[in-house]
Amino acid sequence: MNNSVSNTARLLGAGLRALLVLTLVTGVLYPLAVTGIGQGLFPGRANGSEITAADGKVVGSSLIGQAYNLPLKDGQETPEPDLKWFQGRPANGLGTNSVNTQYELILSGATNRAADNAELVQWVKDAKAAVVKDNSVDGYTVNPADVPADAVTSSGSGLDPDISPKYAEIQVHRVAERNGLPVAQVDKLVDAHTDGRQLGFLGEPRVNVLELNTALKALVAGR
Repeated sequence: MNNSVSNTARLLGAGLRALLVLTLVTGVLYPLAVTGIGQGLFPGRANGSEITAADGKVVGSSLIGQAYNLPLKDGQETPEPDLKWFQGRPANGLGTNSVNTQYELILSGATNRAADNAELVQWVKDAKAAVVKDNSVDGYTVNPADVPADAVTSSGSGLDPDISPKYAEIQVHRVAERNGLPVAQVDKLVDAHTDGRQLGFLGEPRVNVLELNTALKALVAGR
């Protein structure tokens, strides 16, 4: 009897010591070590790849897309795009129960529509017509054949932060006109914020919309 109690107490004590040691190692030391390495070697990524404006205010993350819309008017369900800014990809995958503004995101996902789905086909047609209409200004008309796929389709998450250089170029004349800037100056801004393929061969060239609009805002403010 005494031996049984003694063995049980010994096993409980060993288990408790193992629990405390593992809690210390995996719950305290390991997270501290990983956090320290992340902050020391990759502080930007460890803190969420934050983008900071000229005034020092964090405006978002370079990893998450953001909408640039006008405030909703009375009776409106869908906000209109604020055309003084470069626009990102459509966010149809976010559904109707989301607020893709200031990163207050409720959900994200793909549209889950087949390529021949009638609703998706209509989305693409409507998006292309809007791109042509919104970006055609005096002296510059967008050719529908030049509208790239990323201008009319959403990404798998609906939160793609990047657009293709082609889509950015289509928007240059409109952004320049809306902000009272020379086209050449806005075009140069796009070139400065165009990233090439990773490691020279992975992925496609891309433009981060938030970074581009942050630089645009600084450019307009500095005139």
